[in-house]
Amino acid sequence: MGTSSATISRLREHQSATPSRWRENAEWRMKNRSWLRYSQRIAMMMLDKMEEMNMSQKQLSELMGCSQQYVSKVLKGQENLSLETMSKIEACLGIQILPTSEM
Repeated sequence: MGTSSATISRLREHQSATPSRWRENAEWRMKNRSWLRYSQRIAMMMLDKMEEMNMSQKQLSELMGCSQQYVSKVLKGQENLSLETMSKIEACLGIQILPTSEM
């Protein structure tokens, strides 16, 4: 066996049984980049406030009336948040996400 065939053989031994989805994930991130930036900023604001308040994901989920799994998804910064959800986050953590203006 030549050197390159031995290398290829060794690489195949460590190959994953499931195909990689890195390309699909990268394309999804590029397509959704505009709102993902906002989602990530909100997640960082939430994490900072939760740390300041010594609040767990479970405690926040109970205050928001949702599952801890959903809060975890939001805190990963990849959740397309509704206005209702942002309003609940603001109320539960005492932070301002959306600008307010007097009409």
